[in-house]
Amino acid sequence: MADFAELHLEGKTYKLPVTIGTQNEKAIDISDLRDQSGYVTLDRGFKNTGSTKSAITYLDGENGILHYRGYPIEQLAEKSNFLEVAYLLIYGELPTQPQLDSFAREISIHTLVNEDMRKIFDGFPYNGHPMGILSALVCSLTAFYPESQDPNKYEETLDATIIRLLAKMPTIAAWAYKNSQGHPLNYPKNNLDYCSNFLYMMFALPVEEYQIDPVIVDALNKLLILHADHEQNCSTSTVRLVGSSRASLYSSVSAGINALWGPLHGGANQEVIEMLEAIKKDGGDTTKFINKAKDKNDNFRLMGFGHRVYKNFDPRAKIIKKAADQVLQQLGINDPVLEIAKKLEEAALSDQYFVERRLYPNVDFYSGIIYRALGIPTNMFTVMFALGRLPGWIAQWKEMRDQKEPIGRPRQIYTGYTERNYVGINERK
Repeated sequence: MADFAELHLEGKTYKLPVTIGTQNEKAIDISDLRDQSGYVTLDRGFKNTGSTKSAITYLDGENGILHYRGYPIEQLAEKSNFLEVAYLLIYGELPTQPQLDSFAREISIHTLVNEDMRKIFDGFPYNGHPMGILSALVCSLTAFYPESQDPNKYEETLDATIIRLLAKMPTIAAWAYKNSQGHPLNYPKNNLDYCSNFLYMMFALPVEEYQIDPVIVDALNKLLILHADHEQNCSTSTVRLVGSSRASLYSSVSAGINALWGPLHGGANQEVIEMLEAIKKDGGDTTKFINKAKDKNDNFRLMGFGHRVYKNFDPRAKIIKKAADQVLQQLGINDPVLEIAKKLEEAALSDQYFVERRLYPNVDFYSGIIYRALGIPTNMFTVMFALGRLPGWIAQWKEMRDQKEPIGRPRQIYTGYTERNYVGINERK
C-alpha cells in the first residue's frame, strides 16, 4: 500500500501521508494541508476526523470489539476490578500486587474532602441536579490544590492529583445524592474497598447498620469497568481539548462531566427508565410499543436499543445483562417497570425486525435497570456514568500531556456577511 494519498486541487497535486494504527486503522494525515494548499477540510461533528494518536482504547464498532490497552473488555470485566482497570488505563500496564495494594491504599486515605466543601454544599438547593454539583465541586478542587494548575509542577504533582481525583469524586458524588435526599452525609470508611465504600456513602443511614451485598458490589464493579473508557467520544474529546490549554486535570474533568451531562451523550440510561415508566403509565402493553417502534410514521423510539458506534452488538451489553439478572434475582424486586424491561428485551432479541437491524439491547438499557433496582434515582444515573468514565478521562488527559500535543484549535468555514461599514444608530433602519 502507498504511504501517501494524492489530492488534486486547482491543477496541483498534494501528497498527504498515510498513517496506519496497530489494528490496521487507516488515516490520511492532513496536518499540513492548509499550509500547502490554503484549504481546510469540513467534517461536521468530527465523525471522520482523528484528532490524536492514542494507545489507550481500541474500539471496532462493526465487529463489536472493545479493548483497554489491548485487553478484551470481556476478560477485564470477568477477572479484574475497577481500581485495577483504572491503573491499567492510566499507567499502561496491569499492576503487580504490591503496585495495586499501594494504589488502593493511597486512594483510600485521600477519600475525605476539605471541610470547607461542606459550606459549598450548603449553598446548593436541595433539589440541585447532582451533575451540576459534581461538576462544580470537581472544578473547585483546583482552588483547594492550586499547584495542580502550575505547568512547571506537572511531573511532581501528577500522581497526587490522580489519586485525589479518584479518591474524592465518589465522596462528592455520594454527598450530592445525600444532599438531594435531605439525609445526613456519610464520611468514607477506609477499611472498605472502592465500590463498597461508595455504596456505603450512598445508602447507609445512622438509624441502622448498612449491610454490603457482594452481588451488588460485583455488579457495580462491572458497570464502572464497562464505562471506564470509550475512545474519543464527546466528553473524552472535551477533556483532551480543555487539557490542551494546560488547564488542570480537575478543570478538564469538570468540563468532561458537563459534556457527559448532555442528553445526547450520558443521559441514555436515564431515558431508558423514563421510557419504561411512560409505557407503564400507558397500561404496560409492550406489544403496542414494539409495533410503534416498527412504524416508520411513528416518532416513538425504543431507548437503549442499538448503538451509534456498534453496528453489530455492544460487547458491554452481554456482560452487564448477566450482572443485571443476578442483581434482580438477589434483590427479589417486584417492580412493574423492570418487568416491562424484561418483556422488551425478550421481544427485541427474538423479533426479526430488530434482529435484522441489529437493534439489540445496549449497555445503557441494562445499566438503567441495575441502577433502578439498587434504588438510585434517575438524576444520579449520569453521575454513575461519570464515576466509571473517570479513569478514562484521566488516562486520556495524561496521554495528551505526555505526548506534548498542541492546543486544540479547530477551523471553520465562514458563512457570514462579507465586510460592511459601520452605520450610526440614528441612521439604522
